[in-house]
Amino acid sequence: MRDHSMSHRTEIVVTSTDQLMNKGDHVSVDTNKLATSMQEEFNKLRPFSDKCSIYRVPQRLLKLNRSAYTPQVVSIGPLHHGKTELQEMEEHKKMYLQDFLKFSEVSLEDLTAFVAEKETTLRNCYAETFEKLSSEQFVKMMLLDCSFVIMVLLRTYDENIVFENIGCRNDRIFSKPWIFNDVSKDMCLLENQLPFFILEDLIKLSKIRGHTSLIKLTFVFLTRRWPSWVPQDNLEKIKFCEAEHFVAFLRICQQPAEQNQQKKIDTLSTPSAKDLHQAGVRFKLGSSKKLLDIKFDADKGTLEIPCLKIVDSTETLFRNVQAFEQCHFDCGFIGNYITMINLVVHASKDLEILARKGIIENWLRDNDALLRLLHNLSKENFVDTDDFYFSDVVEHLNKYYSRRRHKWKAALKQKYFDNPWTIISVIAAGILLLLTVIQAVCSIIQVV
Repeated sequence: MRDHSMSHRTEIVVTSTDQLMNKGDHVSVDTNKLATSMQEEFNKLRPFSDKCSIYRVPQRLLKLNRSAYTPQVVSIGPLHHGKTELQEMEEHKKMYLQDFLKFSEVSLEDLTAFVAEKETTLRNCYAETFEKLSSEQFVKMMLLDCSFVIMVLLRTYDENIVFENIGCRNDRIFSKPWIFNDVSKDMCLLENQLPFFILEDLIKLSKIRGHTSLIKLTFVFLTRRWPSWVPQDNLEKIKFCEAEHFVAFLRICQQPAEQNQQKKIDTLSTPSAKDLHQAGVRFKLGSSKKLLDIKFDADKGTLEIPCLKIVDSTETLFRNVQAFEQCHFDCGFIGNYITMINLVVHASKDLEILARKGIIENWLRDNDALLRLLHNLSKENFVDTDDFYFSDVVEHLNKYYSRRRHKWKAALKQKYFDNPWTIISVIAAGILLLLTVIQAVCSIIQVV
């Protein structure tokens, strides 16, 4: 007799309508084999690391503008490694590794061994496992990409240092500004990042002659790439040491020195710049390079906003910092800024008011292009109304706008005192009226 209790196969009765009609049909599953297979899959799972800081951009953001997140000339790190359209720069990476070795006081074997020791930690910095990349492939990729990034930083910082150490070599990146522009932009994409700790460790290990700190190298590089974004503050005042990679560094550049006391906001809306202007709000160009330093003085009716310079690559910058915030933080102040600027900019007329004050510098083809850019950035943008950075500004603006006396005062000023000619006309009319009254009084006196 067959012992069913020792059987490794379990009969499963299928209860679909068709199979109920054919009761003789059945399927059998080897439960031991299935359980073993699933256990092997479990063993391959990698627990989410607290070191993770490099992510794929969510699909809901990618669909808005995929090109803003996708490298065009060079892959850095594993997320875009091996793409056919980016292979041309792989030879240049090898050349830069050669240059890096000439700079260094360490051999290729030692560098390779050092990176290999960090493989697990490096993999933990990414939100994906990259199982298809063997250890050898991963370490080689990291070594090439790290040396490439370090050499770009060194050449940006001081070309003379490079010349003194490795001599003159035709460099297709730095001899052609447009290529450097493309490469440097690719190096600032969220999906194209290397952990800062490995760059810093390799710089220290190599003992590069005349080198400076990674923070200083990065600061100079990003200042050249995004001059209007990177503040010229004392480096020690900004916590750049907390940056995990270039995108994190860019986010910290705009991080407020002092956190506002956020509070819940009931209505996430304000009148447009045009409506605020008609209600007497005066717009003023802020002196700070930090975009979040938006201040409203209710007593003076002055809204101070730092300059926002918009060029072709500005969308790429905003989108990648925004994506990093959404993947890595509970809330994001760059996302809050995107919302705030869209609250006051509804139409082209609003842009014109801000542009006249120097608050917005538009280097795009026209205001409509800028308007589309700002409104598209606000799509899929996360804002927590319980923790909105500009809650006080919004609340005070709405209160100011709701008072009728401000609108009446502004209407009078804008209608009769908007320019010198209208002022002269009003004064002349007043004088004429006064003379008429005096003449009438004199006539009455004479009659009496």
